[in-house]
Amino acid sequence: MTKPQTTMFAVRSVDEEYILPRIASLLKPLRVAVLISGTGEGLNALLAHQKISRTHSTKLILSNNSNAYGLIYGNKYNIRCKVVPLPKSTNKDLQRLMHEDLINKELLNSKIELIVLNGYMRVLTPSFVSKWKGKIINIHPSLLPKFPGANAHRDTINAKVTESGCTVHLVDDGVDTGYILAQEKVSINSLDDIKSLQEKIKKVEHKLYPKVIDNLSIGKYHIKS
Repeated sequence: MTKPQTTMFAVRSVDEEYILPRIASLLKPLRVAVLISGTGEGLNALLAHQKISRTHSTKLILSNNSNAYGLIYGNKYNIRCKVVPLPKSTNKDLQRLMHEDLINKELLNSKIELIVLNGYMRVLTPSFVSKWKGKIINIHPSLLPKFPGANAHRDTINAKVTESGCTVHLVDDGVDTGYILAQEKVSINSLDDIKSLQEKIKKVEHKLYPKVIDNLSIGKYHIKS
């Protein structure tokens, strides 16, 4: 089996519009919030990584879904969990803004410094992103800019390419368009289908994402002067 290939972009500069988190330390780790919608497999991998002393620490788990299985990890690791459902409104745009305002209040109340999207299935509005730009990261199951969006595995298989992978990126106003921090490749063979590709990529996601958060928290990504 071909060994996954990791590409880290630590030596590159980030556009000035991104304001990255402070450089943390073991004595004062970054305060992290993880946003989830589902199983929380990636969250569990991150929390296991943080069991060893790190320069980042998860202080809050937020979900839009009260049935998200990943919420169990709050109890397992003694981390505060909060479900923030969509407010009732017939105006969808207003509903999104109201929902994000509730999320923002939770983040501020917990003094969060970095937002980690991990299987969070809602697209954030430009209004919310502008408040946190440079302090929100996401992981996507393709080698961006190829195959953005919710159906990356399907689109990858249909394209009949020979490799895929995952991408960790800063979140901007678009969908999977933010500045790329790191990528890791996996090979695709003729027997792979959507499910098998998903499992391959999950394995590398669970290693790459914590590694990027390590690097981000110690200042390995730099803004242009």
